Amino acid sequence: MNRRRRIYEGKAKILFEGPEPGTLVQYFKDDATAFNNQKKGVISGKGVLNNRISEYLMTRLAEMGIPTHFIRRVNMREQLIYEAEIIPIEVVVRNIAAGSFSRRFGIAEGTPLPRSIVEYYYKSDELGDPMITEEHITAFGWATPQDLDDMMSLALRVNDYLSGLFLGIGLRLVDFKLEFGRLYNEHGDMRIILADEISPDSARLWDVETSEKFDKDRFRQDLGNVENAYREVARRLGVLQENEPANLRNTGAVATPA
Repeated sequence: MNRRRRIYEGKAKILFEGPEPGTLVQYFKDDATAFNNQKKGVISGKGVLNNRISEYLMTRLAEMGIPTHFIRRVNMREQLIYEAEIIPIEVVVRNIAAGSFSRRFGIAEGTPLPRSIVEYYYKSDELGDPMITEEHITAFGWATPQDLDDMMSLALRVNDYLSGLFLGIGLRLVDFKLEFGRLYNEHGDMRIILADEISPDSARLWDVETSEKFDKDRFRQDLGNVENAYREVARRLGVLQENEPANLRNTGAVATPA
């Protein structure tokens, strides 16, 4: 296999130099982390499942006019993506009280919110990804007011579409995290695009009838059957066939860094 230069390694993915200028290869790992990297583990096959799930969702969103970094899936664990300048902000959209939101405001988990609430967090493992306001973002130059307007608009559009899509397969989109980047063309013009991934790693998904959790909370809360939960999301979306192997740990290419 060709050796490729490693650009960046995060908790769940590795970015490698792409085959063409302006592209990267995004590799999905089986590693799992929670509570700002304080809890670590491995979920067998997670990388394969998240690759397929994110591919499907990014493709559907692009069809709805949402600009994304996704180009195509390369193999079972890798995607070809546009190289974007990542904005160091996590945009969280909440539809139902859960997790840290429930703890902060004393609202019982599972309580529907009066309307979708958008929160911003500064991407910094060292600082614990602190919650921030628009004032922080613009004062420190992480994004401009226009960037924020674009990110907010895109996040709400993504929420509207995905809420309906998941409801159609019997899942409630409780909340989810998005990341955005700046993509420049050959003329120097910039637009905000959706980056990173959308998967059970970054979204809370509950069964409509039973409220059973099909997301990373199963890992966070030691609920067990984590891989099966991810597989069920993929199965309901139609991106995983019933007869595919249960153990996907070593499926797909593994890029070798230089």
